[in-house]
Amino acid sequence: MTQNITKLNTVLNYVKDTFVGKNDVVDLLGICLLAKENAFLYGPPGTAKSAIVRTLSKTVKDGRNFEYLLTRFTEPNEIFGPFDIRKLKEGELLTNTEGMMPEASLIFLDEIFNANSAILNSLLTALNEKIFKRGKETKKLPALMFVGASNVLPEDESLNALFDRFLVRINVDYVNPELLQQVLLAGRKLENETETHIPEILADEIRELQNLCKTVDLKPIYEVYLNTIISLRNTGIAISDRRAVKLQNLIAASALICGRNEAVLSDLWVLKHIWDTEEQIEILEGIINRTIEKDDHPQSHPQAMQNKTPNPEEVMKDVKILVEKWNSGMLSFEEQNVIKDKLRYLQTRCDWIRNPEQKQYIQQEIESLWQKILQSV
Repeated sequence: MTQNITKLNTVLNYVKDTFVGKNDVVDLLGICLLAKENAFLYGPPGTAKSAIVRTLSKTVKDGRNFEYLLTRFTEPNEIFGPFDIRKLKEGELLTNTEGMMPEASLIFLDEIFNANSAILNSLLTALNEKIFKRGKETKKLPALMFVGASNVLPEDESLNALFDRFLVRINVDYVNPELLQQVLLAGRKLENETETHIPEILADEIRELQNLCKTVDLKPIYEVYLNTIISLRNTGIAISDRRAVKLQNLIAASALICGRNEAVLSDLWVLKHIWDTEEQIEILEGIINRTIEKDDHPQSHPQAMQNKTPNPEEVMKDVKILVEKWNSGMLSFEEQNVIKDKLRYLQTRCDWIRNPEQKQYIQQEIESLWQKILQSV
């Protein structure tokens, strides 16, 4: 199994080298692939969402891949395949799935929230149970992972069930300006297809790892995980019992991909990516970073403590926004908790500011707001 883990890491490193500045995106896709869970990519057009998934798909040597851009007018036939005319003449209503989603190993559905009611029910079952149901047909899917993408979050409540099927939510943004030159060079190389060697992994090798993932020992982090879920719920982040159970697969995957058969505290880093709204991204990062920062295990996942050096001006701007919100008054209990969580997150970020004068000034502003908050209790 060590050989298969090495193969998977080689594949992920290849994709990371191809797409500069997207290490977090690729690592999370690797975790989802190993855990057999679905991933959602959220970000503006032109951030390489489709290209990353397409490149990852190419590395699965014997896997069939399916990619489709959904519109409001997409019909079930375009996703699942047309009805088999020959069988229809014989009185059987069966789907010809050749080359379509029900036969694919890796599935990428772009603009996923354009899914209409005609395909929604079958899609929900496929995403949740990896089963294709259409009429009397029931077929187990060979899918290793589903990836959905959109540049907007769902506003229609009818799409909440669809969004909930994607356990991991990945924010894909434009790269840091410092990396732009590397991006241009890598993009040019990709367009010219000068890369000849592509590392490969078999679909069955991934399935073996997915089965092995189920055997990872989670006892060392179980109590902390339980308390973290309770804490997140108290903060207003809705985590259903079903999602709480499934999130354990991601923690196990983080351990396995690092070559461990038991989880450590830092494996909880994956919980940063279970947000429902953009506002929750910073809140989750702050809470989870404080939970895992004490762990110094030598085999921690590289994304576990990936704290980016913050921009002092942006941190100060965020502090001022919180000050204005708190001073406005008339805040609900939940809104107050959100401000406190964001302030704790900014306090953590402040520790990473290199300039001592800027750091001290921002810390004073944060402390001043904490005093106001305490006085109101």
